[in-house]
Amino acid sequence: MRKTALAYLILLFALPVYAQGTPAMASVGIFPFIISGSGVSEGEAAEATRMVINELSSWGTITILSGDQAKNAEYLVQGQISRQNNQVILSAVTSEARSNRSLNSSREQAPTLGSISIASFCTKIAENVPFPNYLLGKWRSTLNMVDGPVTCILEFRSNRTVQVHQFDTWEHNNPNILKYQGIGTGTYTYVGYLRRTLNIDGREVFADATASVSLKLEDSLPKYKTVNSGGLRIFFDNSKDNFEIVYGGIPCGDNFSGSSVYPGTNVYYTKFTKIQ
Repeated sequence: MRKTALAYLILLFALPVYAQGTPAMASVGIFPFIISGSGVSEGEAAEATRMVINELSSWGTITILSGDQAKNAEYLVQGQISRQNNQVILSAVTSEARSNRSLNSSREQAPTLGSISIASFCTKIAENVPFPNYLLGKWRSTLNMVDGPVTCILEFRSNRTVQVHQFDTWEHNNPNILKYQGIGTGTYTYVGYLRRTLNIDGREVFADATASVSLKLEDSLPKYKTVNSGGLRIFFDNSKDNFEIVYGGIPCGDNFSGSSVYPGTNVYYTKFTKIQ
């Protein structure tokens, strides 16, 4: 009896960690595309449905339900196919099942069904569907400076708070080198989406999410008692075990003189690996 109770307690305390590490994905139901007007066959309607299901399923960021299961999804996609002026037109409306509220509409056209940009069409379909928060968990970033590594360990929690397990701040002002190992707490915001090409300050970047981080640190260099970084664009690898801040960064140091792996003055944490 005691062993059973102990096992139950271990399982009970393990569950929140597991749940936080595996973000839930929203479910999207794809209904068969219907034909509007003439000039389109049943086969083309079925093919349009198949193409949309395959494209959305390949993302790995939402759960796709089709056929008889589509009506059980959290978000519903009802589409139609038509032909006008020698153009095949795909259109769809995405709605929230619980409230029956329309979220957005999608439309693409081309001379043939095969030449329609299904990726672009599906991006519009899922534009307002919430994507899972892949930032949840504990992450490490390490910068190999000339005098040794500088490390940051941040734990992003589901209630949008941050636990700072380690936040090294660094300064190089020849001949002095300072490094403080800080800890602290903070908050963050996160808006996830399908990998997008964004034009920021005249530069194209690929990103999966936009985030901001606000930290309050102890035992850091005075300049970094408070760290605020907004408008961060985040790019995850396919395994979601690594991410890079491709626009912006989390500041942690200054290189005023001397040689360094950073030729500029400011030092940022930008590349993170998941450790829990």
